[in-house]
Amino acid sequence: MADSTSRGSNASPVRPITSQTTTATAPTTPGPSLPPTSRGAGRQTEIHKTQSDTTSDRATTAFIRRTLCSQNVLLGNGEKGGNTPRPIGEDLPPLTSSNEVDLQLYAIISIIIKEFVQTWYSKITPDHVFVNEVIQIIAHCTRALEQRIRKVDLESLLLDEIPELIEAHLSAFRLAKQQATHHQSLVSDPRNVYHMLYPHPALSPVPCDSVPSTIVEQRENESAWRQLLVQGVLVMLLPTEDLENACLRALVAEIFAEMILGNGISGKACEGWLLWEGITRVAEVLQTDSIKEKGLQSGDTSPDQSLTRLERFGLLGPPMDAYSEPMESSLASRPGLRSVPMTLSGVFWALVQYAFLACTAMRAAIVAVATSSSLPPRCVPAANGQSPVEPSDQLHLSATAPSASRRPPASKRPIVSMKLWSCASNLVELDRRMPWLSGAMSMLQWGALRGPGRVGYTDGALDRFLSHTMRMRVLDPAFIPILLRTVRTGLFPNNNLVPPRQSPSDEEVRKIKRRCATALLDLLPASMAAAFFATENPLEKLRRVEQLLDCLDDAYLNKHLVFQIVELIVLRLVPELGERGVQELMDERLG
Repeated sequence: MADSTSRGSNASPVRPITSQTTTATAPTTPGPSLPPTSRGAGRQTEIHKTQSDTTSDRATTAFIRRTLCSQNVLLGNGEKGGNTPRPIGEDLPPLTSSNEVDLQLYAIISIIIKEFVQTWYSKITPDHVFVNEVIQIIAHCTRALEQRIRKVDLESLLLDEIPELIEAHLSAFRLAKQQATHHQSLVSDPRNVYHMLYPHPALSPVPCDSVPSTIVEQRENESAWRQLLVQGVLVMLLPTEDLENACLRALVAEIFAEMILGNGISGKACEGWLLWEGITRVAEVLQTDSIKEKGLQSGDTSPDQSLTRLERFGLLGPPMDAYSEPMESSLASRPGLRSVPMTLSGVFWALVQYAFLACTAMRAAIVAVATSSSLPPRCVPAANGQSPVEPSDQLHLSATAPSASRRPPASKRPIVSMKLWSCASNLVELDRRMPWLSGAMSMLQWGALRGPGRVGYTDGALDRFLSHTMRMRVLDPAFIPILLRTVRTGLFPNNNLVPPRQSPSDEEVRKIKRRCATALLDLLPASMAAAFFATENPLEKLRRVEQLLDCLDDAYLNKHLVFQIVELIVLRLVPELGERGVQELMDERLG
């Protein structure tokens, strides 16, 4: 990437086809003014072009060089007089083993340095010694983190331990809500009930508006928890000479504890409306991808294209609406039957379609099982020849106590028995809405783990296939630069710190929640959503989806879940913190 950057600096940029090209070829005679929609589309195009310019590799490289390598530019090593600039890798230390990841990380670091360090440091002295030292410390920490990430079982973390925490949060939230709503007890506040079921020292005591001292004490405990967490990570990652510098260590800890953990995670990421907006964006992206795969575009479908091929050729008979009015009165007293009769040809072609789908699914399953034998195993057998632990207590889909997140992963569990499936079942309340489907899935899970061939057990055919799909579709390292660029454009548009967003009103929060429920409901086919929620009323289906989203209503309760996830990730990256205290590790490092 460094070579491509240096070559691209001399080459003339390729100019895209914009409105200027269109103006040159347009007639000179005056015409009617553009409608407002055209002007709005042009404005959106300009905004998108500006964002694309700031997120391109060339613009990102120039921004990093201006911010972090300005001293080299003044010395004649930068982009001056048409000379080929030196690659960033020659002026800045490597952060990771990937140049693409380093480019996006340095862009984020440049924004932080520009907004939070240079604004006050440039008023004291014009030198760049302090900035260079901060960059060296960050580079040392990122390289150490990369080595530790390689040792973490990401499959178990993403599919088993984090879903287990989410499942515990759901169970505690629903029990607290039920206890406070339907039972007469001395403790009627859901926050108090939830905190007793799912306690965390940083969130104690429960803040109460009637007792201001509880709010102050809780904030102090939360600040102390953030400092302790960051100090523990820095003790294990910083080099000894930087660890001895108490001033530098305190400054770096303050930046990470207050700016990232305090303002970012604790202050914004725990808000329910912000989480709903994130879920809405993910659902919209998934819906857009599904539309693109089907080859459909919104707004350009004709009445003939909206029909299936069988309906266009007349093989399914007249539309359903033709039967709805004459049959409405006769079937009004029989709600268990369909309001539209099925013709013989319709039944025949429906059976053909289902048979084709079944054959396609069976063929895909056979190919997956057949090719799984050539996939690499998930784990190496133990030296003593012992087999992995039997997952006898993890075969059901019901909620269990969170225990895996508090124990080190001694051996790799089968993916079929991980907590992802029980968490999804608990999230949609599958055992209450469709107990027969929950039982069938439990039986299939048991058959995959204990049935003939044990295809779902560790290193089985199904287990290898699921692990390979997880590594190729989710854990692909090529997604990391894209994710970092997306985070940068979302948090810092045009590489600038945007003003803090005002908290929405109660009415706006309800609208955000409704949009999230609508986006999630659009991901399901209409027939599937009607069968799952047992209603054809769209408003009733939206209301029930909103009930599933109620678990993110309270920011204080969300902090319990987010803090537990942060602690879990830190313990997996720095397992020494789970064995000894921060002061003990500090004394050991400093002798």
